[in-house]
Amino acid sequence: MKSFSDLNEQEILALAISSEDDDARAYGMFANELVQTYPASSKVFLEMAAEEFEHRDRLTKAYRAKFGDFIPLIRRADVHGFVRHKSLFSVMKYGIDAMRKRAEVIEAENYRFYMRATQRATDPAIKTLLEDLAAAEKGHESLADKLGIANLTPEARAVEGEAAKRLFLLQVVQPGLVGLMDGSVSTLAPIFAAAFATGSTWQTFLVGIASSIGAGISMGLAEGLSDDGKLTGRGHPLIRGLACGVMTAVGGLGHTIPFLIPQFHTALILAVTIVIIELAVITWIRNKYMDTPIFKAALQIAVGGLLVFITGILIGNA
Repeated sequence: MKSFSDLNEQEILALAISSEDDDARAYGMFANELVQTYPASSKVFLEMAAEEFEHRDRLTKAYRAKFGDFIPLIRRADVHGFVRHKSLFSVMKYGIDAMRKRAEVIEAENYRFYMRATQRATDPAIKTLLEDLAAAEKGHESLADKLGIANLTPEARAVEGEAAKRLFLLQVVQPGLVGLMDGSVSTLAPIFAAAFATGSTWQTFLVGIASSIGAGISMGLAEGLSDDGKLTGRGHPLIRGLACGVMTAVGGLGHTIPFLIPQFHTALILAVTIVIIELAVITWIRNKYMDTPIFKAALQIAVGGLLVFITGILIGNA
């Protein structure tokens, strides 16, 4: 591995060519990743890729004019001084904001590179080219911002905001809501059946813990294994499974924890109060994120919860 100060003019040009090509292809990967959900930003990255390819072609023409057709393969990873970044696949995994930030970092790095390269160049034509490319990188605050002004109109940003909202709903809210409803409602019967059957807060607590954790594991696996998200667009199964499983357990644990209180009637009253709060939260989530009318959501949740609660009481007193 060489230091930048050890590179000669030929190697500096070869490094610039490979860097511009790598950056253009990276932007192309970002564009391809975003084309379905963020078409306006995909267009931004395509234009960025086109600009990088144009830079590469200018550098290649200058290189061949002085050094011939053979271009040694030298990349940033072969030279000391460049930042070691995460792989493109890792960046894409974190979404559109991570991709835009990577683009801004690339622009800043390219500007510093061309400024240092200009100082090392001895050929007047090459020095002028490097100065032009440095100016192109410095001529605006951010290449992503520049192209965003042209392509990310308020309407396009609104559309992409809706796409992000839909993805959040599909990956987090919907499976989380399903889990919360299942944990809050389905565990009512075994917990309150145990409470009225035993009259023991500790025994009820153990039943609640087992019911909540067991339901969380079951619901999480069911959601995560239901589909891989590639065809349905519902996102990564791990995210959905975790959201559903955790919220299922939380829903059950909420009205289980009060039974740590030794006084049975105090624990029972507190548990019922928490159940009411849980059902109110579910109603609010359905209204806010699922656009369900508040009265309709409240009625559906209240009827379902009441039926399961009565079932638990009846079984516990049998």
